[in-house]
Amino acid sequence: MSAWKQLLFSLVILAAAVAAWANFFPGARDILAARNLDWLVVVEKQTADGPAGSGQGGGQGRQGGSQPANVVTMPATLATINDRLQAIGTGRARASVTVTPYASGRLMEIRVQSGADVKAGDVIARLDAEGEEIALDRARIARDDAAAKLERIKALQSSNAATAVQVGDAETVLRNAELALRDADLALARRSVVAPIDGIVGILPVETGNYVTTQTTVATIDDRSTIIVDFWVPERYATAVKVGASLTASLVARPSGVFDGTVSAVDNRLDEQSRTLRVQAGIANPDDSLRAGMSFQVTMKFPGDTYPAVSPLAIQWGTDGAFVWVVREGKAKRTPVRIVQRNTENVLVDAPIGEGDMVVTEGVQNVREGSDVLVAGQPRVEAVNGVQTAAGGT
Repeated sequence: MSAWKQLLFSLVILAAAVAAWANFFPGARDILAARNLDWLVVVEKQTADGPAGSGQGGGQGRQGGSQPANVVTMPATLATINDRLQAIGTGRARASVTVTPYASGRLMEIRVQSGADVKAGDVIARLDAEGEEIALDRARIARDDAAAKLERIKALQSSNAATAVQVGDAETVLRNAELALRDADLALARRSVVAPIDGIVGILPVETGNYVTTQTTVATIDDRSTIIVDFWVPERYATAVKVGASLTASLVARPSGVFDGTVSAVDNRLDEQSRTLRVQAGIANPDDSLRAGMSFQVTMKFPGDTYPAVSPLAIQWGTDGAFVWVVREGKAKRTPVRIVQRNTENVLVDAPIGEGDMVVTEGVQNVREGSDVLVAGQPRVEAVNGVQTAAGGT
């Protein structure tokens, strides 16, 4: 074959490929129009339909000429966007106390073990208290002596042998003795280390016989009846998170366990560096399965806006972005859309689409703007002398 024949054959093949692409590829018309090449579509259409009066193309041409395009449609629905917040937080006990003695001394007795459940006021340790016991006995004797003197002076006053001033002085001595007795009793009581809250005792860092001061940790007690989870949320959720809002939390180390919780506190300002808001949530821990320091993945859901929802198959792309074909009165209308959220079963879009509008999901390659379409399963509608009549369906 000569070179010019090969060149001519190649040009014919290339022209046919370009024409096929221009008529079958969605958005090809827009691409060609942007480059002033939309005449390619007209040439291909004339070739496919045949010359005027030839009698070819009407019934034998491809769908999209005089024949309506066969399509499958699905009605658009309304759906609410799922606005979900997920954050990682750290759990801590509802209350945690480090217990230290009121006074210095030697530990004579430790009454609890690690992991023990204690109540507020329970004695967990005792210091040496011989000196405080002696001081208490001395104060009690002084109080009794002052009380006896007051009684004698009052007896003398009844016989005018004592004055009112002497009685007043004796009463003052008695009150001072009572205060000294209370002081000695308090000093003795503070030789006992008591639990300030209900909770679980942690590992004891001291042993019997150790000398402790007011800075020495004798025990730590955690109230784990409720676990408080601290987490940070982005700025966009700052107005959505409210005290009392429900949430779910799962352990990062054991995702299968899911716990229900409630927002217990929201900070009054955002962190300027991270632009996040600190939030606290409470999770009930009746079986004591949670511990302070555990990491949680917190999930919160918020009601979002309502948008039209269409099938993922309906979404097409052109030079100007995404669009769908909406069937109205038997004709296809190209409707631009903005994708808001992709779900498994549908796509939420921002577009002038109403609930129940029929959107093309199959056969989109045969659809053109304003062209007639025949929806599968519905009778064909033909216009005869301006009156629409139903013809047999396909």
